[in-house]
Amino acid sequence: MGQEITTRHFSADDFVAFKQALQQETDTLERWFQQRLFSSRALVAGYEMEAWLIDAEGRPAPCNQAFLAAAANPLYSAELAQFNIEINTHPLQIQRHFLSDFEKDFQQHWLYCKTIAESLGCRMLSTGVLQTLQDSDLSMQNISPMLRYQALNEQVLAQRQGRPLVLNINGHQSLKSEHHNVMLEAAATSLQVHLQVPQEMAHHYYNAAIVLSAPMVAVSANSPYVFGKDLWAESRIPLFEQSVDIGGYNGAVQGPVHRVSFGTGYARHSLLECFTENLQHFPVLLPMQFDQAPDRMAHVNLHNGTIWRWNRPLVGFDEDGTPHLRIEHRVMPSGPSVLDNIANMAFFYGLVHYYATDDTPPHELMEFARARDNFYTAARHGLDTQVVWRDGARSEMRQLILHQLLVQAEAGLHSLGLDAHEIEDYLGIIEARVESGKTGSAWQREFIARNHADMPRLLKAYYHNQQTGSPVHRWDYQNHD
Repeated sequence: MGQEITTRHFSADDFVAFKQALQQETDTLERWFQQRLFSSRALVAGYEMEAWLIDAEGRPAPCNQAFLAAAANPLYSAELAQFNIEINTHPLQIQRHFLSDFEKDFQQHWLYCKTIAESLGCRMLSTGVLQTLQDSDLSMQNISPMLRYQALNEQVLAQRQGRPLVLNINGHQSLKSEHHNVMLEAAATSLQVHLQVPQEMAHHYYNAAIVLSAPMVAVSANSPYVFGKDLWAESRIPLFEQSVDIGGYNGAVQGPVHRVSFGTGYARHSLLECFTENLQHFPVLLPMQFDQAPDRMAHVNLHNGTIWRWNRPLVGFDEDGTPHLRIEHRVMPSGPSVLDNIANMAFFYGLVHYYATDDTPPHELMEFARARDNFYTAARHGLDTQVVWRDGARSEMRQLILHQLLVQAEAGLHSLGLDAHEIEDYLGIIEARVESGKTGSAWQREFIARNHADMPRLLKAYYHNQQTGSPVHRWDYQNHD
């Protein structure tokens, strides 16, 4: 969950003071890395999922403040728009039944949130980009009343020197629109998967997550439509990148370093490299001052929270106060069903452990530029694409997943000590999805092809199927008017 701040108005002195505090905390981080002071406990898993609040007609319902007040759960928080919320979970150490424990936890949260939403006359929906969302919904009238978001909007526009944000995506169709605030970011909702890792292996897990971003975005794609236009298999990727389109220093808005990006390279020696890059290449956006000791990393974490790598390193603390390192894998959209979300997590956790602990370090498997190209190609075309994999040969994404990655994910989960039946069940969902080709994106496109581009009807059918709890590869194409 993002840190809230206590003011939206900043002076030049605030930016100077924040930069000094950020430098001091980054120096402390460097010492921690050198002295190997980070937690070495076994792998710990977690997730955050962003969801939509919609009305009876399937339109965005800006009621997250009433929802949060009624739910009264600190694990739920507001997102940028009043029609979005975020559901968090308590982290779990990876052990024999952690995936089924996550499923039970996820189901309980989802059913409770559904009950709260319905008591307010609205509904909960898990999808990448809301199918009925309109350009006009993304206005400042619908921004959540948190100072963090209002200040973010002001600072992004200030760094752009008043230039509007331009959404320009070419896919199956083309979309171009102009926006004068950051509310575009609210159009994209995701499943963010966390993995706490020991310091000595942290950069290997980070690099493995980078390599695996392409198959993960392909297999989980669920956002083909934005404002009724058919764009990428996972249109959330270019949408989010263009919604906060500011770069590094010296006004390099169109330069190589962007706030939302795939990153600039692997971590060669440690995750300190990412935090050093944060300090050296990204201007401060929210110069909030915290009256905390440098070893609490308040400024490092706030600054890091305004840099949205698709794989983002995080610094946190164990219950006993020991600092730890986490990888946040951000490429997946909110899924069609709870089971789809858990299956996606299973696939990721198995694969990332397999690749991070392989005899060949992940950064030696393929050049970073190839991993990046694979990612954007997979986001654009989903399962119907080719990528260049570790042997340098082009591979069909479906065949790569079915004949190589699923085997490796299974091996990774077995080595983590997971129950064999749970591995079979959750990876079986991924296998069936890939064999059928029916990702969330593919299901939506097929429904639209059968129903003459009727987005409200698509949403009704999507919502109906989601209530069944079945994974998307089992969904039908019936109308539910």
